[in-house]
Amino acid sequence: MSIRSAAVAALFYPADGVVLRDMIKSALSRVQFVTDAPKGIIVPHAGYSYSAQTAACAYATLKNSAYSRVVLVGPAHRLAFNGIAISASSSFRTPLGDVAVAVDSYKLPALFDTVLVHDGAHALEHSLEVQLPFLQVVLGEFEILPLCVGAVRASQLFSLLEFLYGDEHTLFVISSDLSHYHPYTQANRLDHTTVNTILAGEQVSGEQACGATAVNAMTLLAKQHGLRACLLDYRNSGDTAGEKDRVVGYTAIAFEATDVS
Repeated sequence: MSIRSAAVAALFYPADGVVLRDMIKSALSRVQFVTDAPKGIIVPHAGYSYSAQTAACAYATLKNSAYSRVVLVGPAHRLAFNGIAISASSSFRTPLGDVAVAVDSYKLPALFDTVLVHDGAHALEHSLEVQLPFLQVVLGEFEILPLCVGAVRASQLFSLLEFLYGDEHTLFVISSDLSHYHPYTQANRLDHTTVNTILAGEQVSGEQACGATAVNAMTLLAKQHGLRACLLDYRNSGDTAGEKDRVVGYTAIAFEATDVS
């Protein structure tokens, strides 16, 4: 089995492991609230200088958790293909070390006609890779089941996620940014509508979120299992490291079990 090497280290996040770990710990230390360990989170996938603090608001909810398996779901940016791509690699590498790929992921193409082995889809994809250092810092040891989402319906992806639902040791990480390249005020208005749509359990479009298929599949999963969507953070690149004339929106949302007591 091969190792999927880091493709966007030094581009989206620091390539030096010490610097990278310190950056993530610093972002996590600025999160003031505590919530119960969620079943799933929505996190952005931009460069850390733009979106790391929003991501930290989601990853901080995983502290002291029992997760050992992460189903990592993000949109394909580099290649166009039909279906949901898994990787033949045995592990994914970051400057913080290697993360093992779940062995049972290789069985999925035989079970779902939407799933295919496509290392080309993963080779340069950043939407999944940028989540790994945060997970490594917060969780330590865990395995991943990386799903790169091409052209597929949300209902088809939902069926796969439902199959992978697992127990309290399984976490879903949904990688998505929100609107792209609108002026600051317009982006805020558009993104708050998108966030409210997600919180209401409704479906969003590809114009609202670049990871819309995965977001919508997670929303369907939440309905199936009675999970509540909770807003943890919203900001855009105009709030962090970018100009305000063309911004990208970011949100952190947790999906938690509702209190049935």
